[in-house]
Amino acid sequence: MSIKNESVPLPSPLIAADAGASAGIGPSLVGQSLVGLSLATPRDYFELLKPRVMSLVVFTALVGMVVAPGKINPVIGITALIFIAIGAGAAGALNMWYDADLDAIMSRTKTRPIPDGRIQAGEVLGFALFLSVLSVLSLGLLVNWLSASLLAFTIFFYVVIYSMWLKLSTPQNIVIGGAAGAFPPMIGWAAATGTIGLESVLMFLIIFVWTPPHFWALAMLRSDEYARAGVPMLPVVSGERETRRQILLYSILLAPVGALPFLFGYTGALYGATSIVSGLLFVLAARRLHRAPEGEATERAAKRLFAYSILYLVLLFAVLLVDQGFGISFGQLPW
Repeated sequence: MSIKNESVPLPSPLIAADAGASAGIGPSLVGQSLVGLSLATPRDYFELLKPRVMSLVVFTALVGMVVAPGKINPVIGITALIFIAIGAGAAGALNMWYDADLDAIMSRTKTRPIPDGRIQAGEVLGFALFLSVLSVLSLGLLVNWLSASLLAFTIFFYVVIYSMWLKLSTPQNIVIGGAAGAFPPMIGWAAATGTIGLESVLMFLIIFVWTPPHFWALAMLRSDEYARAGVPMLPVVSGERETRRQILLYSILLAPVGALPFLFGYTGALYGATSIVSGLLFVLAARRLHRAPEGEATERAAKRLFAYSILYLVLLFAVLLVDQGFGISFGQLPW
């Protein structure tokens, strides 16, 4: 299905205030200016940081930091996590600034601070750029420059490569763009060691392969909104059947990738058993979605897979933290 005829003209998030004033429009996306009083509250600024995404970033960065060889000073570790969180929030705010016009069209996002008229786009841009510079420079000066460089690249990748380029240009947007969400364990590892180890690369791969089936399950539930906004998500461009097939293929790939830390001998049997069982359950959930009849059954299966995908990633990294970070490990492979 082509999205060309279903898309609508998108207003610029930086549209001048006089356009809104001449039309008699109150505080909304169309009526915002870059100057003047703001209706934003601290809660609105916090919402700009995408706190749920930020919490997952901080958690996976913490795991990367704790499982890294050697010991990191607790003060330095906490400092690193604070600025990693700020950097993740800055990337989220920049994404909201750039995508404000798309957010105004979709019911899931139209109540965000910019499209809802609670904050001006120019304020968000200044706020996000300040946090970006603050997080990168502080992480470099107080921890090390490798972790700061990775954080800077992650912000750039998410905002420029994904939001500004891939999102509206290809149905593979989330496949490539998912790398942005996969970097935090490497940043945490680099903060602790000043290097990039193979184990941190394996954690990157787990999140990278996990992202497409996770996000496509959500996209199936919102395909009409993505089509209306002109975003070429896979369900919009290739249809539901192909999306379900791709979800199953990525889930089959994810199962062994999730077990790689055990297969490489980095973890014990606790993580090995958890990764294998949870990976098989992921494949079964994807298979149910693939075989579900069209309609409500498909919607239910997509919702279940989306919910389970979150549980899967959190469980995998939590067990990795327990297995390696807390030393509760047994039954490691000999190599």
